[in-house]
Amino acid sequence: MTPPTLNALDATLAQPEGPFALRDDVSLGATLAAPLPLVVSESARRTTTLTTSVLPRIESESAGVRLVPTEGPRYENEKLLGEGGMGEVALALDRDIGRKVALKRLRAGGPASSGAALARFVDEVRTVGQLEHPNIVPIHDVGVDEHGNYFFVMKYVAGDTLEGVIEKLKAKDPETIARYTIHKRIELFVGLLRALDCAHQHGIIHRDIKPANVMVGANGEVMLMDWGVARPIARAEPDAPAGQPLADPGGPQPSRASATRVGALIGTPLYMSPEQAAGRNSQLDARSDLYAACLVFYELLSLHHRFEGKDSLVQLLAAIQSTDAGATPADFYRAHLGPAAVPADLIHFLRKGLALDPKARWQSAGEMLFELEAIADGRCRVQCGATALRRGTREFTGLLDRNPLAAFSLVGGVAAGVLGLFGVAVFGLLT
Repeated sequence: MTPPTLNALDATLAQPEGPFALRDDVSLGATLAAPLPLVVSESARRTTTLTTSVLPRIESESAGVRLVPTEGPRYENEKLLGEGGMGEVALALDRDIGRKVALKRLRAGGPASSGAALARFVDEVRTVGQLEHPNIVPIHDVGVDEHGNYFFVMKYVAGDTLEGVIEKLKAKDPETIARYTIHKRIELFVGLLRALDCAHQHGIIHRDIKPANVMVGANGEVMLMDWGVARPIARAEPDAPAGQPLADPGGPQPSRASATRVGALIGTPLYMSPEQAAGRNSQLDARSDLYAACLVFYELLSLHHRFEGKDSLVQLLAAIQSTDAGATPADFYRAHLGPAAVPADLIHFLRKGLALDPKARWQSAGEMLFELEAIADGRCRVQCGATALRRGTREFTGLLDRNPLAAFSLVGGVAAGVLGLFGVAVFGLLT
């Protein structure tokens, strides 16, 4: 859901005609993808293959059990969960196993039937298929339905998106505020980082990290979803034309000449890294994903988007490319839990994660996870008075645990010194 203050940006995304045009209802909170130049032979199209139920139904009888062959499709649609320009995701029942699953299918006809759409669909299946991790939704099956629509079957995660969690926190829902403390929000972010760590170690970048693509399950599990524009880091894609704007500043209706430049944006504008917003697709690596993840974390902690208030797509892209988005304590004064609830070490953590220069950011998800573990343990970096006090408290507590007598002696010495200085000051005033 696009933040209300950014609704005016939607008008700049009216799209041209053509098989790869974006829907006219796409907002800056939606995914933009560049076309793939691909031709698919007719022999590669399968339109009649059915995925049928295999296991028999078991019925009890006085003499034992009877196996009854089943007929019909294996997956029985129950309700629509979401849809986009290329396809839809439905809740379905796996009749063989007897469990709920999420079924993502390409719709036949129109843009979804193009070779480019099918290529991205196949890429998504094979990308997620090699990323077996507790924080990445697994794929169970693939097939073609009776209407000739390609589909794949995923684990169904009952719960809410991170976008929904943020919206409820903004609305001051008491149950949500009680459940998602700062500590719990850090846990959600850690789950996202672990998914990215797995993907990046496999040489794959997601390129569309945003709250709507992070599922929070009913049991607190975190799943990174929608790998439709993911690609191997080593497989570079063409950059946007140098020296040309990625969107027309003159009005809400981009010209045909600007359509390709808009198409060169791959991802979601609101959560793009500076290099992604500049259309430097060949330069994207893990650090681009990590910047987007820090934008999500920033929003989860502060309950507002880092670049809210921009009136056009051009302004948004310019701000992303020119603004050092590092967080300050003032950024969190609007959070419902109050500024004191966001530790200073997390603010410094975000400041580094949102640096303009990729070299100045965290270089890997593993490095970020290590830093968050140190923060949780009190071993934070000393970067200001608040972090110095917290680190000092942690060290003193450790000393107290290891050698109580030495700790008390230290406290006594410090107290005696303070009293001595106070006495000297008083004596000086009296004389």
